[in-house]
Amino acid sequence: MMDQTAQRVLLKISGEALMGEGVAIDSRFLEQLALQIKTVHDLGVQLALVVGGGNIFRGMSAGAMTMERSSADHMGMLATVINALALQNALERVGVPVRVQSAITMPQVAEPYIHRRAMRHLEKGRLVIFASGTGNPYFTTDTAASLRAAEIHADLLLKATKVDGVYSADPKKDSSAQRFERLTYDEVLARDLRVMDLTAITLCRDNQIPMVVFSIFEEGALAAVVRGENRGTRIGVN
Repeated sequence: MMDQTAQRVLLKISGEALMGEGVAIDSRFLEQLALQIKTVHDLGVQLALVVGGGNIFRGMSAGAMTMERSSADHMGMLATVINALALQNALERVGVPVRVQSAITMPQVAEPYIHRRAMRHLEKGRLVIFASGTGNPYFTTDTAASLRAAEIHADLLLKATKVDGVYSADPKKDSSAQRFERLTYDEVLARDLRVMDLTAITLCRDNQIPMVVFSIFEEGALAAVVRGENRGTRIGVN
């Protein structure tokens, strides 16, 4: 269990988590997610989000295999903007003040990513959604999450997934898979657990940012993790 409620948190949520059956964005889940996030915001926590775009387009997907990698990755970055705007709308509907900042400049729909402005928004109690990844091809949104967490000096990085933590193997395919309660970043790398890509894990380790991997589909899990309750898998430097 963590010592206290984290004061500044970055939440990474995959684009796939937003999907419904046959639709790219499940409006019902989006509403539920917005309410979970509002609960955390109401605790007085400064909260930032990074959302993926895999529900719409992923640069490394089968559909992108015939494309030049940079073009495919830029398409994936634009997909994250769509998800960010959907999240912004859902959060504003439940009364959470939100700003979307994009690493690719598009002033008609989002602010440009400016570090000092992002910090000011957080200090004023506004939630910030970072879109377009890092703004560069060949980097994942996991790496963008680790980078932004370091830049805003986050106390905690949360990786929201479909499973309740990190396992030694895919629990859907291997019934003997072991669930870990705590790991170090070096253990994640040594065991090749694929929690995040190598760059993202190294950024967290080098900047001593603790991470919790948890299920976003478990009721109340997001607020529980932020409050320091023992949910998911906690990953740290030691």
